Amino acid sequence: MLIPNLLVTDDDLAFRQVVCEGLRRRGFCVTEAGDGQEAIDVISRSNVHMVLIDVHMPRVTGLEVIRHLHQHPQSPPCVLMSAELNDEIRREAERMRAYQVLSKPIRLVQLTDVIRGALSEVYGWRPSRS
Repeated sequence: MLIPNLLVTDDDLAFRQVVCEGLRRRGFCVTEAGDGQEAIDVISRSNVHMVLIDVHMPRVTGLEVIRHLHQHPQSPPCVLMSAELNDEIRREAERMRAYQVLSKPIRLVQLTDVIRGALSEVYGWRPSRS
């Protein structure tokens, strides 16, 4: 894997665009989805190495996307994000083996560190530059 393909899924367009642009500037290939159903569609037709996904979205929630991913043997690591986290969401995310659960607002530096850690742990990936 030369350049990891990340899928950023959030129904908040402004947040999604800021995150995607920041991750692209850090050298990642980034695909966007506006809701959980769009994310499932992207994952079914693309090679995605990591999923960053909001919890609360129309049509299909972030937790439902993670549940869907775990039906496949090679499911990518998932980072669940939300401005409205509670213990129930955290427990469910842990049950579904989400790589990490992050509370919004999220600093891009923090998100980048989590992404690099997951890609290193799951795929042995190391960035070609810092």
